[in-house]
Amino acid sequence: MKILLAEDDTMIGENIQIALVGEGMDVDWVMDGVAAEAAVESMKFDAMLLDLGLPQKDGTAVLQALRARKNDIPVLVMTARDTVRQRVLGLNIGADDYLVKPFDLEELIARLYALVRRSRGGLDLVYRHGDVTVNSVTREVFFLQRQIVLSSREWAILDALVARPGAILSRAQLEDRLYGYAGEVESNAVEVYIYGLRKKLGQQFIINTRGLGYKVEKV
Repeated sequence: MKILLAEDDTMIGENIQIALVGEGMDVDWVMDGVAAEAAVESMKFDAMLLDLGLPQKDGTAVLQALRARKNDIPVLVMTARDTVRQRVLGLNIGADDYLVKPFDLEELIARLYALVRRSRGGLDLVYRHGDVTVNSVTREVFFLQRQIVLSSREWAILDALVARPGAILSRAQLEDRLYGYAGEVESNAVEVYIYGLRKKLGQQFIINTRGLGYKVEKV
C-alpha cells in the first residue's frame, strides 16, 4: 500500500513512518498542507494520514478542498483537537476515520488497514496465479497452500509487482520501493531479493525481461 503522511511534528512523523514501513507500506511524508495537496494531485495513494494542525494550510482546509474536487482518497485524521464537536466536524467535512493524539501505533495501523479495505468495497486485494496467493492488505503470502514468511524488503518488491500484474517494472522502480528501509540499498539489492522470492515462491513466478526489468503474470 502507498500512504501519504501529512504531519508536521518530526518525532510523531518519524515514529509513524517507521511503523508503517515496518508493515511493508510505501510512505511519502510531507510536513505542511500545501505539500499535502500537491502530493495528492500528483500521485495515487491508497490512503492519507492527515494532521489537522498543519502549517501553511490547515488540515481541515486541505480536506475540504480535496472533497470539493471530488477526490475520494480515504483520509484518516490525526489531531489533538479532542472535543466531540471537533470530531464531528472532521467527519462531516469528509474524513473517513478519526484518531485523537496521543494514540497507539498498533491502533493506527489497524484502522488504516480497515480504512483501505472499506475503500475497496470491503474486499481484500488478492492476487492469485498458479500456486501463489498474495493478499496485499493483510500481507499474507501462500505457496502450495503453505504460508510463506517474507522479509520487509522482499515484501516491498513483491507488493510492487503484484500491484501491476503483467507490467514490467525496471530495476530503478523496484529500488525506489526499497528506499526508506533501514540501511543503504546495495547495487545488487533488487537481484538479491528477487532471488530470495523465487526460492520461496517458485523459480518461474517472477519473470525477468532482459534489459527491461521484472514482472509477474496477469491473473
